[in-house]
Amino acid sequence: QVHVAESGGGLVQPGGSLRLSCAASGSINRSGGMGWYRQFAGSQREMVASSTSGGATVYADSVKGRFTISRDNSKTSVYLQMNNLKPEDTAVYFCKIGRIRLGRPEDYYWGQGIQVTVTS
Repeated sequence: QVHVAESGGGLVQPGGSLRLSCAASGSINRSGGMGWYRQFAGSQREMVASSTSGGATVYADSVKGRFTISRDNSKTSVYLQMNNLKPEDTAVYFCKIGRIRLGRPEDYYWGQGIQVTVTS
C-alpha cells in the first residue's frame, strides 16, 4: 500500500554534486523517521544520514561536511544533497521512510535503490 520512489542518482566526476530525492505515496499521511543508506559492492548496507520526526540529524563520519539530509513532511519526502563527491562514495543508495499511524507502532518502507557512481 505504500510506494517509495527514488530519483537523482547517476554518474558524476570527483568533486561534483548530486541531489537524491525520495517520496512515499499511498497509505501514508504522516511520516516518522527518515534516512539514507548505501551499500558498497560486496558489503552490507550502512547508514549515511538520518532524520528524526523532530528534526534531529545524524551523519556517518565519512560524509560529514559534504552531505546534507532534509525533509518535507507535507510531501512525505526526504532528500540528500551530496557535495564534493569522492570515488569512495560509489554505491547503491536506499531511502527509508517511517509511517506513523494513530495507536500503532511506526513501520518503515524502503526504496528499491539507485546507483551513484563517482569516477573520472
